[in-house]
Amino acid sequence: MKKYGVKPDPETLDILNCVAREKAIVVVTKIYWGDPREKICEAIDKIPLSCLIIGNRGLGRIKRALLGSVSNYVVNNGTCPVTVVKNGDQHEG
Repeated sequence: MKKYGVKPDPETLDILNCVAREKAIVVVTKIYWGDPREKICEAIDKIPLSCLIIGNRGLGRIKRALLGSVSNYVVNNGTCPVTVVKNGDQHEG
């Protein structure tokens, strides 16, 4: 984080630490630069992860076709189980 001048959000870190303690899980925070699809799959192997939970922006079909879906790519190419959490407020269009 220091190398790229990225400052962590204290509130987010506090939430992660609290949940990690309650659920007895390990939360890993890393920053990778580049194509998110490739970098997330790379991180799965480098860390290594036993599982990954990834969000979904809820792009419509047209935007998803043009931009591609990071979560879909990771589900199909990642080497660990991947759970996709969809935003309940988004409607497909």
